[in-house]
Amino acid sequence: MHSQYLSSLSTEEYTALKKELFGIQQGKCFICQRDIDLDIQETDVDHVIPLANKGKDDKSNFALTHSSCNRSKSDANLYIAQILYKIKALQEKVLNEEHRSASLKDVLKAEGGSKYDFKYKIEADELIYSFSEIQDVNIYRSRIYTDDLSKEQFCFIEVPLQYVYHDDLINPRGINSSIALLVKEFKKGNPQLHLSLGRIYDGKILIFDGQHKAVARILLGSKKIVLRLFINPNVDRLIETNTNAGSSLRQIAFDKSVMRQLNNTLYNETIARYQKEHGYPSDYFDFSEAQLVAYFKGENANIRKYIIDSIKHTITHSPDNRLGAFIDFEGKSKNLPISYSAFEKTFLSTFIDSKLILDTNISYKSDEGENPREMEINQLIKLLNIIADTVYIGKFDPEIGVSRIEQKIIERKDTEITNAHLIAYRMSKEEVLYNWLQYLKKVIESYFTNTGKIYQSNKLFQEQFPDVLWGNIQRFMKNLSELPLWSDKSMASTHFSGKKNYDFWKTVFETGKTQEGVQVLAKPLNYMELIKE
Repeated sequence: MHSQYLSSLSTEEYTALKKELFGIQQGKCFICQRDIDLDIQETDVDHVIPLANKGKDDKSNFALTHSSCNRSKSDANLYIAQILYKIKALQEKVLNEEHRSASLKDVLKAEGGSKYDFKYKIEADELIYSFSEIQDVNIYRSRIYTDDLSKEQFCFIEVPLQYVYHDDLINPRGINSSIALLVKEFKKGNPQLHLSLGRIYDGKILIFDGQHKAVARILLGSKKIVLRLFINPNVDRLIETNTNAGSSLRQIAFDKSVMRQLNNTLYNETIARYQKEHGYPSDYFDFSEAQLVAYFKGENANIRKYIIDSIKHTITHSPDNRLGAFIDFEGKSKNLPISYSAFEKTFLSTFIDSKLILDTNISYKSDEGENPREMEINQLIKLLNIIADTVYIGKFDPEIGVSRIEQKIIERKDTEITNAHLIAYRMSKEEVLYNWLQYLKKVIESYFTNTGKIYQSNKLFQEQFPDVLWGNIQRFMKNLSELPLWSDKSMASTHFSGKKNYDFWKTVFETGKTQEGVQVLAKPLNYMELIKE
């Protein structure tokens, strides 16, 4: 909204105001908190609280910012913009340095949290505790309640950040875009209606639910978090409850990647239960996936899902998986080419049989390097790396991202879009990716067929791939990525405009033409020709 105060200032008065704000802010941009150089940088003076939100139009409500920060700010309220810039910078730092999404753990670390163990004792129906490490020598007491259905015990407690940790086991989710809405909501003074949930483990208080609410409060300056704290809970039950809340009950928005991680945890817990109930040591694995499914009869369907999701999670999140850097696990990114949903529907669904449960022992031929599951995982990661090396690494630019690529080409605003970036972007479209992966699968199957090797299609990657086959795969990917259609900018307004269905690209690859007979490829795709030098 237009500022009458600023409009009334002469050039000299406006310059003086900038210098005054510069001094008040100690030479820092109000939004990004980085240095401002008034001599060489473009700057803006803007209302901290917008006039539309009843902010004052006078000196007390102005701040100095970099012009670029002000133009790209996430909210009209500069206090909110400052907070959102801070969390965005933290998210980018964690992603670049550790290749994962930032979580409550990272916010706590940045804000002086997660330092001390929680010292407590239980007497009758009370939890007795103190926070003496932060010079709070009071002795606190909280009543312990017992839920009459689950029999879980809990209390309500206010905990300083120094004693709060993030529960990576039960809640592996990163911070998503909902954080902006929560920051705005709490900034208005609206109350938090549902408490965060925590548990005590190994002398620490771990938050396993409500991390976004906790993050929003911390960013707004809260130094303590009020929790419903579970005491000696059944962790398997909490994991199952949290998983069900994001799946069958639909109470919270869990993306599939997080569900895979939780089910991976549940699979490992299932193995531990099986070992314990059979009197086996924790390093004994001479039993099969099928035996696990048969033993836990009442949980048959869940155990099957845990097994397959564990495999998918291990492949996707392996530190050796170079393609992982190009997968968007949050579903909101405009910088990464492959959504996790697309990765699930294409790569994982093509190469992993979701119904396959093995009869061989979990430890079968592990020492010889011929364990079927380990071989499957390792070879699929190797395949992902070939794809990453050929199509993405050094070619796809996250700074350019995926937003409006074809439209920019149509509008001739595409000077920064290289051919390599365009190729990676187009090959990543879900309907395209699914169809060319079917040809890649044929490359593998045809090798075994032509060499007389008996194989099962649903166990393809449980067979050892020789160097010759890996060479075929590399040549296929190279030749496929060099097809002219991927970099043909004239197709921006036709074949690559909008989202096409799977059948559209199936027809194009099989015939070279669209269903209407428009030529797209010089000739149909031939996977045997694509493995030639």
